[in-house]
Amino acid sequence: MKLPESLEWALHCTTLLAQVPGTTVSTAQLAQHFDLPPAYLAKQLARLVRAGVLSGTTGPRGGFRLGRPPARITVLDVVEAIEGRGNPYQCREIRRQGRGALPAEECGKRCALAATMDAAHTAWQDSLRSVSVAELVGSLPAEIPERNRRLLAPGPHIWPS
Repeated sequence: MKLPESLEWALHCTTLLAQVPGTTVSTAQLAQHFDLPPAYLAKQLARLVRAGVLSGTTGPRGGFRLGRPPARITVLDVVEAIEGRGNPYQCREIRRQGRGALPAEECGKRCALAATMDAAHTAWQDSLRSVSVAELVGSLPAEIPERNRRLLAPGPHIWPS
């Protein structure tokens, strides 16, 4: 399964925001922090807001923060905010087509391929649901959240180049 680059951005931004509790971080700051295109990143952040993963405010001091405690945001929440909830595998029942078409009475059960893909998707969802953003942050070496808090703390900054 190939996932879009924007999912990586969303996961990193969400995890970064969990490292700076109580701080509102602008799209520009997030884009600069990860060297990402601000306009495209803004679209992904808006998806995270619609899903309740982030909350956003507008205006000169506007930006983003987590929409709920990091222990209540799972990796699956972020994935579904960006990719949607559907199973990426769609069975088109091609076993009922062409020269090799099976008779309808032999297709009463879901095909074995679709059942296998459904089971894999469920296992993938369960795995992502079992990891919270708080756990991701907790797995980082202590110096990373400390550095990120310094870089994103309110006040004037000289951004590293």
